Amino acid sequence: MADRPLAGKIAVVTGSSRGIGRGTAVALGEQGATVYVTGRSTGDGELTIDRTVELVDEAGGRGVAVQTDHGDDAQIAALFERVRADHGKLDILVNNVYKIPDPPAWGGGFWDHAVSIWDDQVGIGLRAHYVASWHAAPLLFAAGPGGLICNVSSPGGQSYHFSSSYGAGKAGLDRLGADMAIELQPKGIACVTIYPGTVSTEFIVEWSGKRDTDMDGAQTPLVVGRCIAALASADDLMDRSGSIQWVEDIGPEFGIVDEHGRSPAAYSRRL
Repeated sequence: MADRPLAGKIAVVTGSSRGIGRGTAVALGEQGATVYVTGRSTGDGELTIDRTVELVDEAGGRGVAVQTDHGDDAQIAALFERVRADHGKLDILVNNVYKIPDPPAWGGGFWDHAVSIWDDQVGIGLRAHYVASWHAAPLLFAAGPGGLICNVSSPGGQSYHFSSSYGAGKAGLDRLGADMAIELQPKGIACVTIYPGTVSTEFIVEWSGKRDTDMDGAQTPLVVGRCIAALASADDLMDRSGSIQWVEDIGPEFGIVDEHGRSPAAYSRRL
């Protein structure tokens, strides 16, 4: 199945009831993967893991919904035990889950925000990725060389965006990915960090009007996911291991377009 290079591959995408996670799950499904979709929201609503599974199936893959609170280590462990029981291996882990503080920590100083936003943005946006990777590692090894851990980060790992805790979490995730790549290299497993630009997630679209933000030309969640899917089957994946890959670069390189036929837009604040 040359037209579906991920056919037979098993993937986990964390935090995929909406946003980049949903776009990634669907994009992996387009390439034939079986995708385990995680998140807390279930049921008949639009922004649920069950709806994402339907979209994965419609795209040509196979979706599996596993309700998971990534703030609970036991639930993360149960997720990967489910994958082990079903398949005995894992080929792709996309660490995407993130908890946006309520209210969002945009503007002001760190002293203006509740200390709990650290647990939201670093506990879920960094620690949960480490825990998921720890559980995923034996399954990736069982699949053999060629596997991928992809960490969804942000340019906020290199310059100020939103808040101090946000930057700390993203910078930590970038470092985690680079160091995990070194440790995974002898196993033939790649670890890549991906930088989207401005993405038209449901949350960002909702808040763009409140913050008078121009969303014209924003990257879509699906095009970010298609870039991750392209990396997962790239011939030079191991050469990219340990690096930060920008969506705006991957798109033209692999000829990737979004659902509107557009190549990923450049990020205006790129360093």
